[in-house]
Amino acid sequence: MTTPDHESRGASDAIPRPKPDWPEDLASIGAIRFGRTYYHYNEAVHFFRDLIGLPLYEQFEGSYGENGSIFGLPTSAFTFEVVQGTEPTPVSAYDALCLYFPDQKAQQAAMSRLKAAGVEPSDSHPYWVATGGVTYRDPDGRQVVFAPFIYGKNEPPGSSSGKHSFPAA
Repeated sequence: MTTPDHESRGASDAIPRPKPDWPEDLASIGAIRFGRTYYHYNEAVHFFRDLIGLPLYEQFEGSYGENGSIFGLPTSAFTFEVVQGTEPTPVSAYDALCLYFPDQKAQQAAMSRLKAAGVEPSDSHPYWVATGGVTYRDPDGRQVVFAPFIYGKNEPPGSSSGKHSFPAA
């Protein structure tokens, strides 16, 4: 299904997205974790724990040859693992952790630790500029974006440009 450009829609209009059924063979997934390797590991742990405020659930050393930390996003069913790297890893311009908040007030509250620590936002992709997102860089240079809306729920005007298509359910 292809949808037209949504440049003229209002702030309360959601982009019409299909609601496909979750695949039956994946229905038993009970949790999701994604991980990244960080050359600046100790700084990354500090950044995500102390400046972003993610709860640190567990740290490990020498586990199958790896050292790492596991953070909650926002519960133990959604976790983010930071593993100590031995060399710098190239970072893509689009490598981002996007944190979506229901509104600008919640977004600003979530960024308060970074502001208090004197951390300045970095340049943002034009999409985030158009939608009020604020981007920071983690210790290895990846983006952490604070968005003042929930994807697919209360996206602001200007959140779409060009053509968008959604696969048929």
